[in-house]
This record gives sequence, structure tokens and C-alpha cells, in this order.
Amino acid sequence: MSAASAQPSLHTMASAIRALSMDAVEAAKSGHPGMPMGMADVATVLFTQFLKFDPKNPTWPDRDRFVLSAGHGSMLLYSLAYLTGYERMTIDQIKRFRQLHSLTPGHPEVDPSLGIEMTTGPLGQGVSTAVGMALAERITNARFGDELIDHYTYVIASDGDLMEGVSHEACSLAGHLGLNRLIVLWDDNHISIDGTTDLSFTDDTQARFRSYGWNTIAVDGHDTDAVSKAIAQARTSTDKPTLIACRTIIGKGAPNKANSHACHGSPLGADEIAATRAAIGWTHEPFVVPDDVLSAWRAAGTRSADAYSAWSSRRATLSAEAGKAFDEAFGHGVPSALADTVVAFKQKISAEKPSWATRVASGNTLEVLVPAIPEMVGGSADLTPSNNTKVKNTADVKGKGEFAGRYVRYGVREHGMATLMNGMTLHGGIIPYGGTFMQFADYCRPAIRLAALMKQRTVFVMTHDSIGLGEDGPTHQPVEHLAALRAIPNLLVLRPADAVETAECWQIALEATGSPSVLALTRQNVPTLRTEHTAENLSARGAYVIVEAEGERKATILATGSEVSLAVEARKVLQAQGIGTAVVSMPSWELFERQDDAYKASVLGTGVRVGVEAAIRLGWDRWLGDKGAFVGMSGFGESAPYQELYKHFGITAEAVVDAVKARL
Repeated sequence: MSAASAQPSLHTMASAIRALSMDAVEAAKSGHPGMPMGMADVATVLFTQFLKFDPKNPTWPDRDRFVLSAGHGSMLLYSLAYLTGYERMTIDQIKRFRQLHSLTPGHPEVDPSLGIEMTTGPLGQGVSTAVGMALAERITNARFGDELIDHYTYVIASDGDLMEGVSHEACSLAGHLGLNRLIVLWDDNHISIDGTTDLSFTDDTQARFRSYGWNTIAVDGHDTDAVSKAIAQARTSTDKPTLIACRTIIGKGAPNKANSHACHGSPLGADEIAATRAAIGWTHEPFVVPDDVLSAWRAAGTRSADAYSAWSSRRATLSAEAGKAFDEAFGHGVPSALADTVVAFKQKISAEKPSWATRVASGNTLEVLVPAIPEMVGGSADLTPSNNTKVKNTADVKGKGEFAGRYVRYGVREHGMATLMNGMTLHGGIIPYGGTFMQFADYCRPAIRLAALMKQRTVFVMTHDSIGLGEDGPTHQPVEHLAALRAIPNLLVLRPADAVETAECWQIALEATGSPSVLALTRQNVPTLRTEHTAENLSARGAYVIVEAEGERKATILATGSEVSLAVEARKVLQAQGIGTAVVSMPSWELFERQDDAYKASVLGTGVRVGVEAAIRLGWDRWLGDKGAFVGMSGFGESAPYQELYKHFGITAEAVVDAVKARL
């Protein structure tokens, strides 16, 4: 037998995925074997013939990105990582599928060293985030050129992914922008948890995607030649992303459970696994991949080693300046120009003492940050004039071959915007920020939560942050949103009191390389409170005494955002009455929580505490103690000029004074 004839077929290589997947799910007694078994042939073609990746250099900036949007089928991704030679993905990790502290959790969790580009599982997030990756590839290509950035983004998506509303938002924008290096492989298996998709999903999906401006191709997902031709055809597109509808059989190879929801989310069982082994001609013991099959897979894992070497050589020929710019862009670190830029701008604000709304202060901060930090790419969900997110003389990202701009028009697609920004962050080379009204944080919340879970630096600019937005009324007044956002672990919620704090909060957000941030910004004007310049970022400790008591401190007023100036007014009245009162600005509860007990005690004081925020009380009692008082909202707002609303709801300096005196 010749060496060529000894090469395992693609179907045999795909059988290794099927076997590992069903064995791991069976060992865990939980999981989703059907999807990996159904898409094994498609994945085998992609990884052996097309995907540009190098397990020895897994964070290579010019690698293709592969996203398993159908994250419930995680064993497909783990099998591929093991088979292609990612060092840390051992057979023991495959055996520990879904076990505590394994590298193989129930749904993939971002770890590029394992070939896992993002955390997936919530359906719709993967395919939508991948749109952001594809956009980032084009933007960074426009900046650095084909020699350094020139790759594709591939996605395996399920029926559920394409049912979720966020995928409609993101894929519509992908078509509008002409992201031709985005290729989605749709696992068109007609099965969902409840049964066949005919129960709820009868769209003409290909027609829908064509209406978005996509190419569509339909293939038999088990015909490896047809799949190969389809991917090759998709790669020739010059102005459109491509959806490849891969008609597959869920649980392919299982004689009694294939093509049924019975193999969607449950182990096959010992008898069905034995029957499947016989049906697909896989005679090996559980978790055993024969040497010839494993060698063929490992060879596939080295296909791009020469491409990586050539890329490294091109990178090495860059000038010192160009090399530094590239490394800083893809280093995911703190921009070198950040601190000095913020300090200089703070000094200017303190000297000029403007009365800006913090949304305006944010826009003015961006006017100095964006020119200094080339990685920053902004955008808005059709609220650019309200969010103040576009910097003067900054070009739009127009799409369809024109990607040299630094501002994205997301349209009225808040959730899609949030997912695209996550994808841009994950891709690297870009620090994205995007704006909407804070009330629409609810629309963005799944992506915000995922950014926090993935520890990604995505910056969400949320303006119109309270009843202070006024006449638009309770539908747009986010009274409960601060509390809801503060409930998300690893999310920085930053509500600055004035222009100085706004600049500091931008610095915090850009320095938080392992956390997303929400900037909660006012519509209404506020005075500059920090009139004495300090180079130190006082907001970075989360809370600080912005005005100390004169004499013995008997009361402490704690406030955030626009209500800090109201607290300062109340303090003047209390001091005039001989009640020593300090005002504490609390731009970030999360950062304050991280401080040591001594610092927190020095800020909070031992006397009466009153919290002030034009939002609901939930969460405040941790700072106020048993005897504290709260001046804020207890329900939804109303439609009226904001000055009237503050009086109507009793959020006034007089109310704060009364609350302090009532507890002394």
C-alpha cells in the first residue's frame, strides 16, 4: 500500500470528531452530541483545507478567526483543538468534559491559546460578534495593509442562532458594509430542542440573507467535495459576506437517534454509541484516535506554519515606529499616550470651569483622546448628535471596500452594536466605544454581560442617564438601570459628576484591559466641581471626598453623577447651620469596593450618611448603613422639564438637608 493510499479520508477524519464528541458527552452524562456529529464533515473540510491557524502560535494576529456560534456543540471545538495539536488540549481534558476547572466546560469560554476565540452559548451572540471580528479585520487591514492583516472570519451557526433577533441586526449590518471576508456555515439540520424547526421556524433564510446583501450557497453538508467548493466560492466574493446553508443530519451516524431532537441535548447512551461505532466503522475504544488519523489531523494543524513564518518575516522588516504601532494596537494593553493626554485635558477643564453636560464633556474628552490613540474606533446606534461620540474630522467606516475611517454608523441596532464592539475587541487592533441612550442598556445587556464574562475592554457610552433627560418621559428615563448594570460582575459602571471626572472615567475605562465599562452620562448641564487641578485620577478609587466637612464631620452625603452638585448645595446649607458635612463623589461603586477597609472607612465617615441619586435605591444600603437615608426615585419618572421633575420627585438640596437633620 502506498503512502498516499494510507492517508485517512476526510470522512474517517470526521469520524474522529464524532467519536470523541459522543464519548465525552457520555462520560459527562450531559451535553449535546448531535451538533458536533452533524457538522463534523463541514468542520473537517474547513480545518484541513481552508482555515489559516497555527496551534504553535495561537494568538498570531493574522490568523483566521473561527467562531462556534452554536456553543452547545462545544465538543466539536474541543475535538478540533485536540486533534490539530493545541498543546494544552490533551485527551485527558476531553475526558473531563464539563467537569470543574477543566479546559472543556459545557460551553466554550474564550481562550485563544486553545483556538477558542470567544465565549459562546447564548445563541445569536457568536455569529453577531463574529461580524465585529470581520469588521475589525477590514479596519485594521486599512491601517496596516495586506502584508500584516489579511484573513477571514468563519462561523458555524445553528438554526437557533439565526432565529435570535440580534443575529438579524448584526447580519443586516454585515451586508450593508460588504464584509466579504465573513463566511457563515449554517448547520441547517431542521432540529431544535422542542422537535423539528417546522414548529416555529419556517423562514426562507437564504432569501432573508440575500435581502441583507449576502451571497448564499446551499450544499449537502456531508458531501465534502461540495462543502469544499462552496467555501472556495465564498472566498472569491469581492463585496458580500456569504451564508453557506449546509443541509446536515443531526447526530449523523447514530442509527436510532440521528435526525431527531433525541440527540440534541442528551447523551446517546451506551447502546446507541455501540451501534454508532458499528455504523461509521469506528472500531476503537472510547477516547482512542488511531495513529494514522491523529497524524493526519496534526498535519492539518501545521498547514499554516509556513504562512506564519512568512508573516513573521514581514513583521520583522517594519520600521521601529511602524512595529511599535502594530504591537501597541494588538497588545491589548494601556495606550501609551493615555495618561498624559488626560492630565493635560483635566488641567484645562479645571482652569476654564465649563458647565457641560457630562455627555458633552465625554465628547470633548474624545476630541483629545481619539487623535492621540489610533486604536480607538467609535460609533453610535443612530444617536450620534445625542451621544457626542463622533470626533471632528473623523471619517466614517463606509464599508464595501472603504474601511479607513474610525467611526461606525450602527443604525438603530443597539444589541447588534454591542456584539460588534465585543468582536472588535476580541479581534484586537481596536478599542471600540459606542453610544446609545442608557435606557437601551436593556437592549445591549446580553452583550454587556458577555463582555464582562470574557473580560474584554469594550466601552459602552450611555447618555441620558436619569430623569434629568426630561420631556421624553418614563419610557426613556432609566431609573432602574444603574442598579441592574451594577449587578453584573466585572463590569465597571462609571457615573461622573463633572467634566474632570468624565475625563478620569475615560482613562479608567481605557486602562481596564480586563473589564468592560459603561459610562453613564447626563443630558443636562452640570457645573465643574473639581476646580483645583490634580494630576492624580481621584475617580480611580471609586469614591472620594470631593468636599470635606468644616469642623467635626457629623454627616456624609454620598452622591453620583449630576446629583453630586446637588449634594454640594445641600452641604453649604448644613455647614451654615453648624452641621459639619462632607460630600463624597462615587463615580464607581465597583472600584470603591476594591479599596481597603481603612480607606473606605475614611471616605464614608462615622456620622449620618445620606445617599443621593436620581435612580432607585437598590444597592445603596451597603454604603448607607442601617440608619442611612436615601434621596432618589422609588418608581418610574414623568414627562416634564427636568428641573420640574427633580422638584416633583423630591430630589433637591432641601430634601437632602431635611434627610440629614432628621437623622442627627
